[in-house]
Amino acid sequence: MEITTDMWIVLAILAVAILLFVTDWLRVDVVALGVVIALMLTEILTPTEAIAGFSSSAVLTIAALFIVGGAVLQTGLAGVIGQRILKIAGTDEIRLTAVIMIAVALLSGVMSDTGTVAVLLPAIIGLASSAKISPSKLLIPLSFGSLLGGAMTLIGTPPNIIVSSLLREENTRLISESLEPVYTPFEFFSFAPIGILMLICGILFMITIGRRILPDYKSESDSEEYESLEELANRYELNRKVAYVRVRSKSPLKDITLSASKLGHEYNLTVMEIERPIAAQSVASFGNQKILIEKTYPEHIFPTATTVIKQDDILVIQGEEEDLQRAVQDKVLEIQENRDYNNDEGFMNRVRGIAEVLLPPRSSLLGKSLSDTRFAQTFNLNVLEIRRPGNIERLDLQNEKLEFGDILLVQGMWDDIMTLKSRKQDFVVMGQPEAMVAAIRTRKAPIAAMILLALLAILILDAIPLVTAALLGAFVMVLTGCLSMDEAYRAIDWKSIVLIAGMLPMATALEKVGLVDEITFQVTSGLGSGGPYVMLGGLFLLTSLLTQVLSNTATAVLVAPIALASAQQLDVQPYAFLMAVAIAASMAFASPVASPVNTLVLGAGNYKFVDYIKIGIPMIVIMFIITMIAVPIVFPF
Repeated sequence: MEITTDMWIVLAILAVAILLFVTDWLRVDVVALGVVIALMLTEILTPTEAIAGFSSSAVLTIAALFIVGGAVLQTGLAGVIGQRILKIAGTDEIRLTAVIMIAVALLSGVMSDTGTVAVLLPAIIGLASSAKISPSKLLIPLSFGSLLGGAMTLIGTPPNIIVSSLLREENTRLISESLEPVYTPFEFFSFAPIGILMLICGILFMITIGRRILPDYKSESDSEEYESLEELANRYELNRKVAYVRVRSKSPLKDITLSASKLGHEYNLTVMEIERPIAAQSVASFGNQKILIEKTYPEHIFPTATTVIKQDDILVIQGEEEDLQRAVQDKVLEIQENRDYNNDEGFMNRVRGIAEVLLPPRSSLLGKSLSDTRFAQTFNLNVLEIRRPGNIERLDLQNEKLEFGDILLVQGMWDDIMTLKSRKQDFVVMGQPEAMVAAIRTRKAPIAAMILLALLAILILDAIPLVTAALLGAFVMVLTGCLSMDEAYRAIDWKSIVLIAGMLPMATALEKVGLVDEITFQVTSGLGSGGPYVMLGGLFLLTSLLTQVLSNTATAVLVAPIALASAQQLDVQPYAFLMAVAIAASMAFASPVASPVNTLVLGAGNYKFVDYIKIGIPMIVIMFIITMIAVPIVFPF
């Protein structure tokens, strides 16, 4: 077959995309968008065809599942499950390895493997420390276990969803051509028989040969523990600096805004909360008499610069004693009985908290004061203290010019604190505010668990389409308050979503210009003569090679159509070929950049690139053997 100009154009776009993926010169989502634009500019695809990936059911499903996984993380459900499973591990290295891989695999089967590893990583480091085992002996098993677990269910990893969606789309194409649909999409547990077998073999390899190959490095993270919010509050002695004062009738603060009060500018004080007395009436019956009872309840107001202070308001003020005394005298305030503000959930509750924020070298705040930047109004956060390395003197909160390395202790809504985390050029949010939020929201964990179980039941029973179930699960998670809508947006890995949506049109372009047919012809000509078994092996090796340098999602998007077309040309059922592609796409063992979970444990385990190669290649070989033996038995040609 002669290669046309359009074929050369598509191959060139694909080659450039692969080069950029491998070299990491551009972000993968930028590359994917570039692919979409290039396909439109060269008129290989129409605009409608080029952007169709953004409305793909696979993309919507994956985005919704990110939200479900985010709710499982935010409510602390994942941490609770992980900790309880890990309690049975003890301190024996072999037992630890096996239990860790089983625990992370079970969680990865129903939520993001990246999220699962991120949640369990601190717990594993702590276990390694208490068991006097190097984290490098446990963290690669953690990473590999999540990859194997993701391969066990339909929603465990994007490649599984992609190959199942491909079968559904092929049925739709056949119906549009007035033909009978012939393919049954993969169901929730279609991947389980092979996935469970691979997990068992992976664990056996890791606790025998693998543990001897794994390096025994000492990591700087060995003893690292994240500071709890209570410990952070104690280190800054916040309770000692909190006072309750009442606004008296003659106070000049009465009926003016918090900004006009000048408590921050003139006294270095921060009003963290206002307790406003609210009168409420109720009727009580005593025999035939009804008595009107009036009670006063405090309304808790988290003030902004425009909040108006009223008479008899109780201001919860944070600051130094001498500054407070000046304000009390000047502003005609009455000091109330002090309370433990932290025990009142003042510093930490469902919506508010505190965090340390470091100013990096390129922060736009450097050389400016908090007054100059209007920090409270701009970010809706209070700065309780500024600490500067090497400086022991108390810094003026409002007028001190900020420098690189300054640490701001901020207080406010968790949503606003997390917003700072997204502005990486200006701020580095220290510690784990996500874990703090999760700790607070454990009351929602049972609700998240019920929603997750209901979602799994729907998927197992195949009661409604996958995309409908996933969107419903995400919607209910937000509706019940397991996470807010803003947190739902943050839970979605937009880089992955754009990558998938941008690369799906490449598969369309490959098919439209005839390259899929040509590649399939060449593959079947070269391997097809050996029969479906040789083709199965070739597809596995091709996919597993590509997934070490590309994302597993991009690899599945590119190879799955070839697998389906090859099966059609060989006149065999496509399930084994597509299953091999999905499995191989998850076998990202031989490179630290092949999967985000490998990258997550790279620094904590102090690993080198070669460590992944030494243990990853034998794992891939084992999974290849399992695929060649088991897949044709479970999914006959």
